[in-house]
Amino acid sequence: MIIHIVAGGPEHLIPDLSKYTENEIKWVGVDRGLLYSLKRGIVPAIGIGDFDSVSEEELSWLRQQCEHLAISPAEKDQTDIELALDWAIIQKPTLIRLFGVTGGRLDHSLATIQLLVKGLSNQIEVELIDQQNVLSLYEPGTYKVYKELEYRYISFLPFSEKIQGMTLSNDFKYPLADCDLTWGTSLCVSNELIQETGTFSFNHGIVIMVKSKD
Repeated sequence: MIIHIVAGGPEHLIPDLSKYTENEIKWVGVDRGLLYSLKRGIVPAIGIGDFDSVSEEELSWLRQQCEHLAISPAEKDQTDIELALDWAIIQKPTLIRLFGVTGGRLDHSLATIQLLVKGLSNQIEVELIDQQNVLSLYEPGTYKVYKELEYRYISFLPFSEKIQGMTLSNDFKYPLADCDLTWGTSLCVSNELIQETGTFSFNHGIVIMVKSKD
């Protein structure tokens, strides 16, 4: 099962959701993201959040359209997105995708990126996707990357204080061999695949990989 979480970030930054049509998808609408989903003909299995970004009239309509609403108080210790992610993790999916979580308040965007660690700790792949980028986190290991015409650039950034043994295969335009990365470096930004596939590997730390369009 795959779970798609649609949050209430700027609507123009949400990609075309009709492209994500694999079997066994369960949708979650977070706050105004529930409204965005319904406008696209998607009826989420559940709506989660305090819904402080919708009007009373809109909330009344959402109640009619979505059978299950988990409405939380506005004053709480978790963001709406964290509540939705926690719910999704309990369902034990193979993949969680987050939409509508970038481009608004920077504090919320940064907090959501940090929340991806919850996927790692539960052995669930989590992707953050907007109109321009696909972002995911990785623990030590060796990984294959596929060339995608839509996402030309591939960047790797330290998510932990230090990355040890970072290696990019010769299939990358700028290969790298057994290099240590620390916070504050842009060494691995804006790379590209020159073959159909490539690999990256490292032996310590957590790495952010971002695939970006032109």
